[in-house]
Amino acid sequence: MHGSSPVPRSQPPAEKPGPWQQKALDGKDLYATLETNQGNIVVKLFAKDAPLTVANFVGLATGEQTWRDPRTGEVKENTPLYQNVIFHRVIPGFMIQGGDPLGMGTGTPGYSFEDETQNGRTFDKPGLLAMANRGRGTSTNGSQFFITVSTPQHLNGGHTIFGEVLKGYDVVERISKVPTGERDKPQKDVVIKKVTVSDTQPK
Repeated sequence: MHGSSPVPRSQPPAEKPGPWQQKALDGKDLYATLETNQGNIVVKLFAKDAPLTVANFVGLATGEQTWRDPRTGEVKENTPLYQNVIFHRVIPGFMIQGGDPLGMGTGTPGYSFEDETQNGRTFDKPGLLAMANRGRGTSTNGSQFFITVSTPQHLNGGHTIFGEVLKGYDVVERISKVPTGERDKPQKDVVIKKVTVSDTQPK
């Protein structure tokens, strides 16, 4: 397996989806808890509207999705990507962005996949979870995501919206206001310790 391309090559989920990924593909209600060093953020995932994106997200959270470490080139199986990664870009009044295995804004999981933007979802309220990419229509989704603290209508149709914050929006706002340096990177690391997936809403 070492040296070969991680599965999938062009889109999630893996050729043999794991149990959580299959629930996403089936459009089941799923939730994710982002445990950060600033507090917990609970999101509801929109599997019915963005099944591939949610399958990718839960796969990278649980280790069901194979990915390639951009530092070493090593293929990672049964290894969560969203473990001790940072929010590398935060802009007050706009959004917080994380999920890069490099922590620089340039890292990928070794593959990319298409947008799911034709589902009627728009940035009509704060607290939405969406995929970061390299531009409208580029099909460059990977592992990076952002959570809004605004209603950036100019992003409609350009980024897949795949969840919303149910609890911990105060944590999102707090993260968005931490002191930053070059390229909007927090001066002190804001760490996503882990992401836990569930099919019942966390209390």
